[in-house]
Amino acid sequence: MSFEQKRFGSKLEEQIYEFCRRVANSYAITSVCVCGDFTLHPSDSAKTLLEVLLVVDGFKPRIMNYVKFFDGKPAIFYAVDKQIFEKDVDLGFLGEALAIHLIFPYKPLINTDYLKTEEVKLKKRLIIELLENLICDFPELSREIRIKPDYFMYEVMISRARLFPPIYYTLSRFFQKESREQNINRVMEGYMLALKELEREKVVERVNGFFMVSKTFIEKRNGRKAAFTNLLKSAQKALFMSILRTFPKVLGILSEGMDAFLELQFFESERNKLKTEFNIEDPKMYLFVPTANGLVPLATRMDTESFVRKILKVGENAAVAVEELGGVLNDVYLVRVSAEGWERKVVVKSFKDWAGFKWFPLTLWTVGTRTFTLLGRSRLERECSINQFLYSKGFAVPKILGINHGERLVFMEYVEGETLEKVVKRTLNREVDKIGEELKLIRRVGEVFAKVHTLDVALGDTKPENILVGRDGKIYLMDFEQASRRGDKAWDIAEFLYYVGHYVPPLAGTKLVEVVAKAFIEGYLGAGGDLEAVRAAGRPKYTKVFSVFALPHVILTISNVCRKAG
Repeated sequence: MSFEQKRFGSKLEEQIYEFCRRVANSYAITSVCVCGDFTLHPSDSAKTLLEVLLVVDGFKPRIMNYVKFFDGKPAIFYAVDKQIFEKDVDLGFLGEALAIHLIFPYKPLINTDYLKTEEVKLKKRLIIELLENLICDFPELSREIRIKPDYFMYEVMISRARLFPPIYYTLSRFFQKESREQNINRVMEGYMLALKELEREKVVERVNGFFMVSKTFIEKRNGRKAAFTNLLKSAQKALFMSILRTFPKVLGILSEGMDAFLELQFFESERNKLKTEFNIEDPKMYLFVPTANGLVPLATRMDTESFVRKILKVGENAAVAVEELGGVLNDVYLVRVSAEGWERKVVVKSFKDWAGFKWFPLTLWTVGTRTFTLLGRSRLERECSINQFLYSKGFAVPKILGINHGERLVFMEYVEGETLEKVVKRTLNREVDKIGEELKLIRRVGEVFAKVHTLDVALGDTKPENILVGRDGKIYLMDFEQASRRGDKAWDIAEFLYYVGHYVPPLAGTKLVEVVAKAFIEGYLGAGGDLEAVRAAGRPKYTKVFSVFALPHVILTISNVCRKAG
């Protein structure tokens, strides 16, 4: 069966076909389409370069570029063997130097169905690669991210423009007001068809008009391997695009005159136009995460004060004051917003990268026992993901009000109450027969830990100062930047108990700390906690870590309580 189902509506299209027929020689033409800037503004054809993609079955010498003049105007023909073209679609064999034409609008002249099939295959693969990148960049938060389909279109286009900057010029024409909506609809049709297939394959799932990465897909993907593979693909794309597209394009453009050449050379102005006029600087504007205030985008350009005004829905007349709350490895601030006799408080946490001497002692201290997450963006996404997950399961946690991912800021509600650190210190300085209420509270903390662990979540940083007893009597868990799914539960237990031991007065005995440790473990096991995790917390692997924080006899007492549990 011949693929040459011709569909011409003008003399120029007839001329294009005749030249393609001569290029293909005796081989069968699989498909022909007009692509590039010409298809974005056909009415402005005098100022745009004509580009044609020719796919030939069995074409020799596999790949060839031609420059042909029609009525004194140059046209570039990208001729490629069908098998090579399909490899570029399926695997990025040529770094998508030729398949990229299907990312933008194109006009089929021969075999529309073939091009549409290849377009959907290409966009399906690109979506999968972007999902893998999301899982790699946000290992925890990827489970919560809601994706607008537009994200895939913008991320694919802009990432290619970063690799091959002349594409910025094409993008500026793509988003021009008079044809923007039509161009977007033409491109998005292929992405929506690809997403439907991926939904059937359980790669994504649809939730209230958004798409989410399926948990099955997240579990199957090896983030590091995918990231390394996609990094190599990016380098490959840049290389092949430069080799296969730049030279013929320059030849064609030079023949049109210097004005057109400047369009290719000075792409920086087009990139700036995208950021200002078309407002598409960051595709992450189409990625959303749930908060107590609803879904918020991962990208924002607002400063802290503007962001707080937005999430609290207050006007310019409200006074905003920022004060530092402290934090050794992060900056934490309290923002007070007041007007007309009322005041609201918001906690802002800034996630910086741990570098140099700040994190080295921490890593050295826990070597062989615990590995800490150091990158600010990774700690931020853990904070948000685990917080939102526990909140959805009914745990008392500070509600996340907003996220400024670009500045690595998280905005949370301010919870009134007393940290468990103060409760523990008070308990360890009293008589055993006078701490009944405090022991009940410690048991409740153990119960909360057990319920979290049954969800296969480890909290990661369980110092008593990260637990708050609210004025409403609830036990609030805070600080999830080291939390993880399928993490070390024994670490949670060990850190909490040995930090309790840290607060034992130097001349005191071990009776009180033993009673407190037993109360916590009773609550933990009574709520279905992991007995083996409790016993593991008493092993040298953990006691050596905290030996610098508590006296030896205190460490020994807590260790014995853990090892004899149950």
